[in-house]
This record gives sequence, structure tokens and C-alpha cells, in this order.
Amino acid sequence: MEVHIQFVKMPVSESLQDFIQQKLNKLHKKYDSLIKAQVFIKYENDPTPKGKICEIVLSQSGPQIFASSNEDNYQLAVKNTISDLERQLSKRKQILMSHH
Repeated sequence: MEVHIQFVKMPVSESLQDFIQQKLNKLHKKYDSLIKAQVFIKYENDPTPKGKICEIVLSQSGPQIFASSNEDNYQLAVKNTISDLERQLSKRKQILMSHH
């Protein structure tokens, strides 16, 4: 799976890139139909302690899947975004299975 990670208006973090890559590799092992992942890491000035945002768009055959999280640290935002994507992928897999 092709992975594009963009840090929007902030410095690139290699450790965060590695963390994202590991998480996406696990997801790809489970769902080998995934073709591409576009990851956007952003910081938003948030009145709450949050503001660390991770958005991921997954491409596969069929419609793209999108999820995003706003947390107080990037690792948590990445984890929550990926678990949301996993729920969506699991649902889609069940729907596809029921049509066969």
C-alpha cells in the first residue's frame, strides 16, 4: 500500500511518521484491498487541550474511506483515526460478504 504523510503547517516528525506507517501496515495486513493512504497531521488552535488532528483517507476498490480525530496528542489521534477506519472497513467487508 502506498502511504503519503503530510504535516500541514508544522515540522515533520520522523518518529510520528514511523508510528503511522506501523499502524497502517497492520491495517493493510488485515485488509489487503487497500491501495493508498493519505495522512494529514495538523495542529489547530483549540480552546480545549486538544488540537492535534489526524485525518486519513484510504483508497481501495470502491469508495474512499475517511476518518479523523482531534486529541491532545498525535499518537492518540492516529490510533483513534485508524480504529475508526478499521470499523468502517469491517462493516464494508460484512456488507460485501452478504452480497456474495
